[in-house]
Amino acid sequence: MQFLKYTYLLLLLVFTQCISIPEAMGQSKDKKFDKMASRMAKGDVNDISVEELKNNKESVILLDAREKNEYDISHIPGAIWIGYDDFDLERVKELDKGAKVVVYCSVGYRSERIGEKLQEAEFTDISNLLGSIFKWVNDGNEVVNKEETPTPEVHGFNKAWGKWVKEGKVVY
Repeated sequence: MQFLKYTYLLLLLVFTQCISIPEAMGQSKDKKFDKMASRMAKGDVNDISVEELKNNKESVILLDAREKNEYDISHIPGAIWIGYDDFDLERVKELDKGAKVVVYCSVGYRSERIGEKLQEAEFTDISNLLGSIFKWVNDGNEVVNKEETPTPEVHGFNKAWGKWVKEGKVVY
């Protein structure tokens, strides 16, 4: 009887540890989102997780590669808007090309493309925020609006993409 009790406790411990492993590895509970975000970020730019960014936020330059109306609704505090459709290297001409730069968008596709352009322009330490602002918000992190005031709102890009925002209030 004691043997079964200890076996049960051991199995319970192992099971609960397995549940927390994906979150400890920077993956969300939403495996479909993680898989989709990884596909969107495929390219030549290194990925950085939300957790890694949080731990190093003070030492990076954070660039928002979404459209201006998306940025104005909400962005990660401290982020600089650089755009996507009308991206111009002139917007980053003052940045140190050797600085650690993290680019994000909604899920990672646009930021990956902008990161590649920055690498072509000889920036040497570029990372793409894996899962981008959707993952940032879904993990419970704060975003701010154009007045730099905390907001629950997140631009969902469109209804097909906005479904991935699980926390906060999706707006279009």
